Amino acid sequence: MDGAVSEPKGERIAKVIARAGLASRREVERWIADGRVTLDGKVLTSPAVVVTPASQITVDGRPLPSAQRSRLFRFHKPRGMLTTEHDPQGRPTIYDGMPAELPRLMPVGRLDFNSEGLLLLTNDGELKRHLELPATGWTRRYRVRAHGNANPEALALLKRGVVVEGVRYGPIEAVIERQQGSNAWLMMTLTEGKNREVRRVLEHLGLTVNRLIRIAYGPFQLGDIPSLACVEVAPKMLSEQLGRMAQGKGK
Repeated sequence: MDGAVSEPKGERIAKVIARAGLASRREVERWIADGRVTLDGKVLTSPAVVVTPASQITVDGRPLPSAQRSRLFRFHKPRGMLTTEHDPQGRPTIYDGMPAELPRLMPVGRLDFNSEGLLLLTNDGELKRHLELPATGWTRRYRVRAHGNANPEALALLKRGVVVEGVRYGPIEAVIERQQGSNAWLMMTLTEGKNREVRRVLEHLGLTVNRLIRIAYGPFQLGDIPSLACVEVAPKMLSEQLGRMAQGKGK
């Protein structure tokens, strides 16, 4: 129609807050339910709201910070650290000792207390959600030491997926690197990354995991990053990999 004025394009408020680096979209939705977010001076009670750049948003009474460029870091998590900000029991977390100059970072997925290796961290809650979605198809690779005698035939069957205590796990590729005394070293590749997936699946096969090291998440490698070091992924590489992900080529 002649003379029509287009309305500013909007986005869901939880997505906008997540992109500002305050939290993941899911966390933001909880904040809204708790009455911590206001829009144009009114407390929100539902995340089903579309906002524009002109919208005035506050979280806990503070204006929403300007959106930063998306950044991604590779962090070498050691054993004996929690993937969380605070622990009521006072145990160390991944944020203890992190350089003060880093932005607020959120973990992409998790590694449990006794697991180690590559943990991706980002300042962008929307990017975090995107990288965690099973639909991305990005593989996670682990080197695993497990007590017991590994059975090649049983491990090969994991490619079909397996049900353990009512939980369905998708296809897993498991290769024996070597049997060293009473322990087996395995290389395991999976895409889902459910809670304690590797440990529970191997326990189902009679193996007890005593060391678990994530060495890759999609195209990002642990490499020779020292323990506790945090190394930023180059913006060009991040952009290239996200482009490949969008085309269904990220592995």
